[in-house]
Amino acid sequence: MSLTNNPWSTGVYKPQSFTEMITDMVADQAPRVFAVVLEYGEQTDAKVYAWGMALDDGAYMTANDGRSVYSLADPGNALRYVPRRTNTKPHFVWVGPEPE
Repeated sequence: MSLTNNPWSTGVYKPQSFTEMITDMVADQAPRVFAVVLEYGEQTDAKVYAWGMALDDGAYMTANDGRSVYSLADPGNALRYVPRRTNTKPHFVWVGPEPE
């Protein structure tokens, strides 16, 4: 939904109705957040290596140190950009529940 394609575009609306409409629009279009977590050893320790957000047409990810930013065709590709180290295992984790 965009503001040019909505039920209120042809008439007068109350400010409360407009606020509700844009709140719904933002909720419908909000990106999904994910994290890449590095597991150390056999479940000995872990840390978040990077955060990302998935959009309808791709995803973006940035490493926690801020030095690396990635544009991804698909969020599942995030693990391809995690440095491989001995005794570490990367995990892809969605934040929050799956959208309805």
